[in-house]
Amino acid sequence: MSRKTPTLNDSTSHLGHNRSLNAHQLPRPKLARYIGFFAIGYVLSSAVFMMIQTKVALNSPLVTVISIIVGAYIAVHKFTKQQQRALNRGESNRLVFGGIAVVWVLTVIYFLGIWFWLFDAASREVLFEMTTQQPLPLLFSLMLILVMTLVSARISIWLLNRLLDPKRKTV
Repeated sequence: MSRKTPTLNDSTSHLGHNRSLNAHQLPRPKLARYIGFFAIGYVLSSAVFMMIQTKVALNSPLVTVISIIVGAYIAVHKFTKQQQRALNRGESNRLVFGGIAVVWVLTVIYFLGIWFWLFDAASREVLFEMTTQQPLPLLFSLMLILVMTLVSARISIWLLNRLLDPKRKTV
């Protein structure tokens, strides 16, 4: 009697009787959509804070951190709602770096817009002279803001991922 060996190319070979796919065999969700949600939340909260800052002076780093937290909340909330699970470590890291990259690209576009459309030639010349005479404070502040945004995004996505985890809520 010969035995029939199972084929490896069979699409049902990884499924058992009434068993579902393992977690590592599930297709990875596209995180570009959730990075977009992160960016939308960041832009909306930044716009609201810009309107508030016309009336009340607010601390700029605090506004940046709160805007990142709002963007992270929207992205993680949408992910857990649509995927019915929490982010894993790799997805969380990709969401952090993708979200911060989008935030920095938007910031660069914002500053370029200010540079070209708001400043006149004299203002540009003054700012350019200031940065060439003392570049270290500017570089230090840029590095500080980069670290602050990365840390705040990482902590907020990690914390919100734990708080919004659907499996944690049922336990």
